[in-house]
Amino acid sequence: MDSPKSAKKAKLANGNLEPSRVARKEMCFYCFDVLYNNLHHMESPSEPKFTNESYPLFVTWKVGLEKRLRGCIGTFIPTKLHNGLKDYALTSALKDSRFEPISKDELPRLTCAVSLLTNFEDAKDYLDWEIGTHGVRIEFETEKGCHRSATFLPEVAAELDWDHVQTIDALLRKGGFRGNISSDVRKSIKVVRYQSEKVHASWQEYREHIEAIHCG
Repeated sequence: MDSPKSAKKAKLANGNLEPSRVARKEMCFYCFDVLYNNLHHMESPSEPKFTNESYPLFVTWKVGLEKRLRGCIGTFIPTKLHNGLKDYALTSALKDSRFEPISKDELPRLTCAVSLLTNFEDAKDYLDWEIGTHGVRIEFETEKGCHRSATFLPEVAAELDWDHVQTIDALLRKGGFRGNISSDVRKSIKVVRYQSEKVHASWQEYREHIEAIHCG
């Protein structure tokens, strides 16, 4: 039985369990189910057995041995996992405006990742977050006075070997800022840092999972 101390540690500020006890590879398998069925014009898969708690979440698709990004879309609004993963599995695969929709031919080379977002905190400034630990969401005004936002998940800066300034500048560009990025511009943005529990699965793992179910 968990001690009171460990039980308390397993709770987040919003009352949810620690994401390491929530995120499961089966969530990625479910995303593969959803995408496969959609591309083959089949009915949606049956309701999954994992928890249906609400979390902000992102679904990421990558392709090939080089793990090239093919789509990544999610929401910062806490969303029931069953419908949330179903919706964003398709949105990220088929409607990410940066890429062409994923095709059936790409399925055997895909990897899926699910990120459940937790521990949101207002940062003191654009440097007040840790590379490899925190995701970053910024809100800012463009040079034309439009309010915009952009985010990078916790792994992005570390994978690209960016420092804090490079990450923030890339976020500004991602969000549509086209002017000169000065120190004053960086100081003017609102920064929210967060953490995530990430799980991922390849197509091969997904197929092995399906075969195990059928054999069982």
